[in-house]
Amino acid sequence: MRNYTNDNTARRYIADVGLFGTSILHLRNPYIAGWWSAAFPGFGHLILGKYHRGYFLVIWEIIVNIHANVNLAMIHSFQGNIEMAKNILDTRWLLMYIPLYIFGIWDSYRSAIDLNRLYILADHEDHRFNTFTIGNFGMNYLDKRNPVLAFVWSLFMPGLGHLYNHKTISSIFIIVCCVIFFYFSHALEAVSLLFLGEISGATAVLDPEWFMFLPSIFGFAIYDSYINTVENNKLYERVQRKYLRENYQSSQFQVLKGQKVK
Repeated sequence: MRNYTNDNTARRYIADVGLFGTSILHLRNPYIAGWWSAAFPGFGHLILGKYHRGYFLVIWEIIVNIHANVNLAMIHSFQGNIEMAKNILDTRWLLMYIPLYIFGIWDSYRSAIDLNRLYILADHEDHRFNTFTIGNFGMNYLDKRNPVLAFVWSLFMPGLGHLYNHKTISSIFIIVCCVIFFYFSHALEAVSLLFLGEISGATAVLDPEWFMFLPSIFGFAIYDSYINTVENNKLYERVQRKYLRENYQSSQFQVLKGQKVK
């Protein structure tokens, strides 16, 4: 496979293979991006590949959520203690939390629509892009990977599925967040006590405020790593088809209308 570089001769590229990850333009559902931003601000942007904005919103969500007691208020509301939920909220932080929360949903939805338009334009332009990168920090290349393996590794530990896909920076960020959530929620300690049959002890040691972050990050890591693997495989097949067509297919080869190509 040749190494094509993004030489800025095209207005748009459908992908870029860098040392720390592969960025791919592909069609996305704007409602899915908005939903993930609603589940956890920043996740919708990470799905779209807007990493800097996504990292900022994730960190903002963690800091402001903890200080505003949003998760604790949600727990009390789930239990029917509405008055307790109202009293526990810290409005000094909550009033800062709401605008960015709404912005995250709106911006991820809007960005998904814009990126879909860019994908259509880049797909029509069909310009070559680099498929292999090597440097002092390592190497990255297009290759086919198993989406099920990405799913399984993310299920074991969020971030490992992204590492499998060579999404290095996202993987490190997700793993660090997950370690923080595990540490402050005492989740692993609670699991150990459950295995020993000490259900009351596991319940007592668990910090529900931090524990509520874990379902979101597990779900996001599994979904995003699986989708990234699928799209990475599609990109690999696209590059291979183009290479074989340009270098091995006869210029006189024609596919007749209605004829199936096997």
